Order: sequence, then structure tokens, then C-alpha cells
Amino acid sequence: MADRLAVFGSPIAHSMSPVLHRTAYRLLGLEWEYDSRDVVAADLPGIVNGLDDGWRGLSLTMPLKQAAFELASTHDAMAELTGAVNTLRFVGSGSDRALFGYNTDVAGITRALAAIGVTEAPHVHILGGGATAASAVVAAAELGALSVSILARSPGKSESLVALGRRAGLAVDLARFEDAAGLLEPQLVLSTLPGGSLPAVNYPASVRSGAALLDVAYDPWPSELATRWADAGGPVANGLSMLVQQALVQVRIFAFNDPFQPLEGEEDVLAAMLASVGLDARGLPIA
Repeated sequence: MADRLAVFGSPIAHSMSPVLHRTAYRLLGLEWEYDSRDVVAADLPGIVNGLDDGWRGLSLTMPLKQAAFELASTHDAMAELTGAVNTLRFVGSGSDRALFGYNTDVAGITRALAAIGVTEAPHVHILGGGATAASAVVAAAELGALSVSILARSPGKSESLVALGRRAGLAVDLARFEDAAGLLEPQLVLSTLPGGSLPAVNYPASVRSGAALLDVAYDPWPSELATRWADAGGPVANGLSMLVQQALVQVRIFAFNDPFQPLEGEEDVLAAMLASVGLDARGLPIA
């Protein structure tokens, strides 16, 4: 019987994860099944504990990442830092089954940026202070940032990200969207705002032409913020590229229980995953 995997979340109908994972498994010659299921946080423990030994792992999207963290018996460094798990790998069987928890969102951000040539950024702006902002803070640290400014409508609700920044080795300050003009100009802007949001900060052309943008939203695309950025000449990465890159790391985990172990023919696998959702090698929409 084929190993079973799925993406859980709510809502889930729009998820591109099944397309990405099935594409990878087909190229790797793996007869694994990957589906999607609408699951809310309160139901996750019961559902996971009820899965039989035919299940290899799960991808978790909103609103399940904190609940998945609580379920995992061990966590990788990125999950420990962020307090969020988006990948569960089942090892063993029956009462001896262990749940390994990983956060591949951080790698998704850094890999998507690397694909457009962005590998470092001393000062970073993060738009939005929700759950994805935690992965964005750690990604900024991975890019060698010295400081991060988090801009939000209600920055007081994001105090936990200041402590996260300290643990990750960088300074984090909080500000309202309207106060952006008084902050250090960024070399990178990470927008974690929902798809369809109007630009929360009116960055001047000097920033939009010189700094990079990653907008984690990808539906609709291009976002208004991404359009303004591209029109000014700045490099832009999108959330669909991030999704593909984090999914590739998930496939490594499902195959080896190791996010750093490359897949056989990984470059071809990644190219096929990108093409399956209409992206080129840089993670940009194919014209």
C-alpha cells in the first residue's frame, strides 16, 4: 500500500501543495499519495492521533502551525525559534510512533530570495505582525540582518517578535504602518499581509528601486505592492515561489527525515515543481 501524505488547513481548497508534491513524487518514482483535508486547530490532535501507520507525514498550513508544534515530540531549530511547525514526519509505528516537527517556511523565504539574487540584507522591514512574521524574522536573521522593523496596524500585539529577534540574534523594533518614513530605509521588505491587501506603506521610489521585495501573498498576483515595486525597478519574489521552495524541503523531510539531504536529481525536481504552478527558474511567472 502506498504511503499517505496530505496538507491540512482551513480553508484548504485553494492549496497548491498537492500539485507540487505529486509532481515531485512522480519524478522521484515514489508511489506516495498526497491529498488535502480541511482541518481546524481544535480537531488536529484527534485527527493526527487517529492516523494509521500508513501515513508518512503532513504539511500544515494556517491555522494549524502552533497546534502542530504542540503535537510534535521533537522540533528542528527553525520550529523551536518560531514556535510553529508546518511539517510533521511520522517515524515508527503504533505506540512507538514519534512525530518530528519542522518549519520549512524560513527556508522557503530565503530560497525564494536567493533565486532572484538576494542573499543578504542588513536592515529588513516586515509588513504585518501575524504568524508568518515569525518565520520572516528568523529568515531575516539567516540573511545576516542586524535589525528588523515590524510594521503593523496594532504593533503592540506583536511584542513576542521582539523576544524572538533577540533569540535569533538581531534587534527588532515595532512601529505602525504610518510611521515607516521615520525608520531606517530597508534593503529588503517582507510583506506577510493577506492577498488582495492594498499597500500598507507608501514606500518612496528610492526604496522600491533599490530594495528587494518578497510578498508572501500570491493570489491575486501581482499584488498592488508588487506591481509598484516592479514598476520602480526593484527585484520582486512572490509567495508562490516561497511555497514551492518550502515544499521542496518538505519532500526532503518526507524522504529522509532530514531537511538538508538533497534529493536525487533535485535541480530537475525543483524545475518541474516550479513549472507545475507556472513559474520559471527564478520563481517568476512564466510570460
